[in-house]
Amino acid sequence: MDPVETTRAGGVHREGPWAVGTAHDTEFAVSRRCRHQLADLSKGHVDADGCLVCPWHGSKYDVTTGAMTQGPRGIFGYHGATPRYAQLVLAIGRTLRLRVRH
Repeated sequence: MDPVETTRAGGVHREGPWAVGTAHDTEFAVSRRCRHQLADLSKGHVDADGCLVCPWHGSKYDVTTGAMTQGPRGIFGYHGATPRYAQLVLAIGRTLRLRVRH
């Protein structure tokens, strides 16, 4: 494994191929690449609901299952509403889940 990087917002950091952090007082490790546009999730944060939030477009993941719970809030460099696109990505993210390390 690679050395641990500096802890980021919400306590998320990188350990090799994993985004590692704490959600609701429970440690988690999930694969680092967002299912939307492959952003590094170790640079994201954990929100008040305990979801891992992608740093690029705000997709949210359940860290216990790896499933996407909210689709992106943008595409490429655009940050804003994309309802149909977000629903498509959400459907993909629920099927192609992040890997979860137990």
